[in-house]
Amino acid sequence: ELVLKVRIQNPNLRENDFIEIELDRQELTYKELLRVSCRELGVNPEQIQKIRKLPNTMLRKDKDVARLQDFQELELVLTVSDKNLLFRVPTLSEQSGYNKKASEFTY
Repeated sequence: ELVLKVRIQNPNLRENDFIEIELDRQELTYKELLRVSCRELGVNPEQIQKIRKLPNTMLRKDKDVARLQDFQELELVLTVSDKNLLFRVPTLSEQSGYNKKASEFTY
């Protein structure tokens, strides 16, 4: 397996951590990288404008993906504007299990 660090490019997030994904070395293709990255990050592949190998190299084809080394950092650059960004951190009140009355309860 090839282990890569991937995140969504979004300078507006305070914390924009990478996640690690694994790709089968027998299937090192651009399409497979896109599929696995989008599945792990919860993004629709149609939203991706490009994949960037940090700091400044655009991945374009299977040969680019085949040259990647373990733990290289990649960013998915979205085509949508920040206002329509589907990937966002939910507020505390939007998270499942949040109880507004319980949060106001004092001892």
